[in-house]
Amino acid sequence: MEQIFKEKVVIVTGSTFGIGKSTAIAFAKRGAKIVLSDWLEDEETEKIIRENGGEAIFIKCDVSEEEDVKNLVTKTIAHYGRLDFAFNNAGIEGIPAPVTDCTNDNWDKTININLKGVWHCMKYQIPEILKTGSGSIVNNASIAGLVGFEGIPAYVASKHGVVGLTKNVALDYAKQGIRVNAVCPGVIQTPMIDRFTGGDPKVLKQLITAKPMGRMGQPEEIAKTVVFLCSDAASFITGQAIAVDGGWTVH
Repeated sequence: MEQIFKEKVVIVTGSTFGIGKSTAIAFAKRGAKIVLSDWLEDEETEKIIRENGGEAIFIKCDVSEEEDVKNLVTKTIAHYGRLDFAFNNAGIEGIPAPVTDCTNDNWDKTININLKGVWHCMKYQIPEILKTGSGSIVNNASIAGLVGFEGIPAYVASKHGVVGLTKNVALDYAKQGIRVNAVCPGVIQTPMIDRFTGGDPKVLKQLITAKPMGRMGQPEEIAKTVVFLCSDAASFITGQAIAVDGGWTVH
């Protein structure tokens, strides 16, 4: 595989499972040095990358805590000396409930991780990317950042916020060599969707049949989009929220 990111450094938050894990591995296969980050220890992803000849370190981080994020970026620079790309992927689905039943704790936790966490990350990533002269950030939103979904107001609000924040930051840094985009996955085969459906095959079938392509997406398909957005092939793309959803949002 072409080493298009050789000597480049990328931070991937939420790297332990699903989309984050697949994206970290995809970057590593293309030569990038990976900084894995999650609030859970992530030995497996690091092991996979190293066994395949890649380079990676893990730094524990709760993105809702500003000092954790500051530490993540500081340690990245201390270890690798630079930062070129970031995939701000860490997020939670929260507890499903209509707005009148959504608790303060659920609202605050979901917003703090999904939206405030992305803000924390970019706040500390951007100054370091500027030092390299150019780079790219991809934030993980969701199709719930593009349309509404019943019963998950905190999640929908947080992901709409990620899309808006992405557009704003893209404008702020367009002339300084940093491109900022959001990827908006549809229903993807991850532990999150397993939790969301409660393992109910009927609920899962409803989600799949609602997709024009008639199947569930795979984490690797999101990873390919993130890699593309950070590559030179996407050199004129910034401020975009790109749906990777099997056609969900067009019908």
